[in-house]
Amino acid sequence: MQGRRWLLMWFKHTTSQPALLWLLLQACMAGQAQDDAARNAAPSLPWPEVPLTALVTPDLALEPATLAARVELGRLLFYDTLLSGDRATACATCHSEIWGMSDGLARSVGQGAGLLAGPGRAGGALLPRNAPALWNLVFRESLFWDGRMQGLEEQALTPLRSPEEMNRDPVEVVAELRELPVYRDLFARAFPDGPVPSVEHLASALASFERSLTSLRSLYDGYVAGDALALSDMQVEGMFRFAELGCADCHRPPLFEAERFAARGIGDGVDQGRYAVTENAGDVGAFRVPSLRNAAFTGPYFHDGSVATLDEAVRHELSLSGLPYGEQDVRLLVAFVRDALKDESYEPDRPQALPSGLEVPIDGTQIDR
Repeated sequence: MQGRRWLLMWFKHTTSQPALLWLLLQACMAGQAQDDAARNAAPSLPWPEVPLTALVTPDLALEPATLAARVELGRLLFYDTLLSGDRATACATCHSEIWGMSDGLARSVGQGAGLLAGPGRAGGALLPRNAPALWNLVFRESLFWDGRMQGLEEQALTPLRSPEEMNRDPVEVVAELRELPVYRDLFARAFPDGPVPSVEHLASALASFERSLTSLRSLYDGYVAGDALALSDMQVEGMFRFAELGCADCHRPPLFEAERFAARGIGDGVDQGRYAVTENAGDVGAFRVPSLRNAAFTGPYFHDGSVATLDEAVRHELSLSGLPYGEQDVRLLVAFVRDALKDESYEPDRPQALPSGLEVPIDGTQIDR
């Protein structure tokens, strides 16, 4: 539409022939009518539409102001290095907004590596797995690559207790938080019925913040909502190939993930994945099916980060499908996943300063977007 408007103005100022101007005006109006008709047409989908409103989310039963205060408290705690034993590591060290709520590393580096985060981080404890992105955790039944936990409150404190990750007793963290006036006030706003900081409050605030990290406003979502022009022709074709090649069997719309664990021929066999939780032989080497929403930002891929790019990850999965495919299929799938499923509307803001007075973790080279 912008191109038509510019062309109309150009003709208006460069021609004195009314007939040409009239013809151009008619073409512009006809083109706009076609755009409007296409935009309002029912979008074609290769799978049954699942409204986002049908997704089950926990009912926090909180007043909006209290919930907002709890999410804000959780955000500050998420970035605060007070939660670590070395006073330099935060939750955001491995789950940064700069790296798609991951860290850009094949395998994360825990405490002992200083304030620098991102791909330049080194010198601390090398963790066994790639840091999973945190988008849409609110909808999940299980957490971690092996699905060993079911609740965000339970999960939130696990990295603190890990000697390799943050190496901090939550009880000691809470004792320090109680001594800080700013945090005491923040906890009082977030927990008006029990304003004194506690381990339970610490877990609840972190979990509330993590539940706010939703990614549901992508071009795909606009397309499903009725804007048939939200996706390019290549993205639509990629979406249909995504279904035809069986990708949607595991990466199920609308979240493009699943409560499933699958072995994908990745890894050295030492990390047995889901088997360590279930001890079922069929779970050896199986890991959770990750979300493809914002996958463009969350590489490297798979549980050990051994696949560097999205193109390579797509090729690997297609090689296991048993179906014939070519490089055009790779391009189509990447176009759909990379561009149509991208949405960081609720990406958190990094605090400029922390209530503890400690330094905020520093990210290295930002990903090229």
